[in-house]
Amino acid sequence: MNNIRLIVIAFFLSLTVKAQTVYYDASEFPLLGKISDSTETRYERLPVRLKNVTRKPIWGLGKNTAGLAIRFRTDSPQISVKWEVLNDFSMNHMASTGVKGLDLYCLENSEWNFMNTARPTAKKNEAIIISNMEKKKRELMLYLPLYDGIVSLEIGVDSSAFIGQPEIDLPQKKNSLVAYGTSILQGGCASRPGMAYTNILSRKLNREVINLGFSGNALLDYEIAGLMSECDASLYILDFVPNASVEQINEKMETFYRILREKRPDVPIVFIEDPEFPHIRYDLNIGKEVNEKNKALRSAFEDLKAKGEKNISLISSAGMIGTDNEATVDGIHFTDLGFFRYVEYLYPKINQLLSVQTSQNEKSIWIDTSANLQVF
Repeated sequence: MNNIRLIVIAFFLSLTVKAQTVYYDASEFPLLGKISDSTETRYERLPVRLKNVTRKPIWGLGKNTAGLAIRFRTDSPQISVKWEVLNDFSMNHMASTGVKGLDLYCLENSEWNFMNTARPTAKKNEAIIISNMEKKKRELMLYLPLYDGIVSLEIGVDSSAFIGQPEIDLPQKKNSLVAYGTSILQGGCASRPGMAYTNILSRKLNREVINLGFSGNALLDYEIAGLMSECDASLYILDFVPNASVEQINEKMETFYRILREKRPDVPIVFIEDPEFPHIRYDLNIGKEVNEKNKALRSAFEDLKAKGEKNISLISSAGMIGTDNEATVDGIHFTDLGFFRYVEYLYPKINQLLSVQTSQNEKSIWIDTSANLQVF
């Protein structure tokens, strides 16, 4: 009888041991989405040399971890996380899961599938993202917050489980895309990190996309162009028009462009128009502003073409987030629906440019029928 009792106790003790979670510092695993490793801390986007060079708002926004993601592999039936955010920031038009939460994705048949979100509750957080899974090895990717920073991050797995480096190089880090832009590009107002458009695009291309979105501050600062030019990118996306004024487009766009071109003479550069926001149908002032800024962008773009610039394209905003007025949270910033539509609109154009560059390394001419523009 005593032997049976000891066996039962041992059995339940073994279950308890297996249920224990062991945490590993996320710094042990690869980090995607950084343009430079020379940062003040691991989890930020701008190199320390820009601290006293760039404008203070840009430097502060560079502490946000938009576009950064941890890659790892594990066979754990349960994935947990502990994380501390930098500012415990909140906004009245964006979900906390997007501002300062974490998103977990799993690679299956070369495609990334959403698993679950770690919901923040305070500056310091702990959450079980997923549990009760079959015990088998999986390639995983953990997206970091869009509008806050990370002070510390740990990944928890069952004590009996394996966790280690990824075996599959996806998204590919070689020949990254570098995207520069506004709050929309940074990820406002996605419900969760994985729905920022650079992250959706990265998964569709299975290629790293570096997010240089600076909310309200995509004002064509030349030091950011210099930083972008240091990356051996396969394509640059310039999506600054929602922030830049007509005067700034006229005065600064060409110089910003030429800083890139000086170091990267053959890399395709894509300019994107200001979106046709839903309320331009009703707010005449906003409608006029969007129209004038897009005219300025097209004029500057055509001027570059007239000067013989190659490997440049301009993508029209007509219909890029649909025509039903349902793709934003506040008339400007995209919901998940808006981001999904945006990527569905951009992806075939960008993918074609990348395919041409990779397979032929020569100029491709095609027509953007929505804008009736030749795109090179």
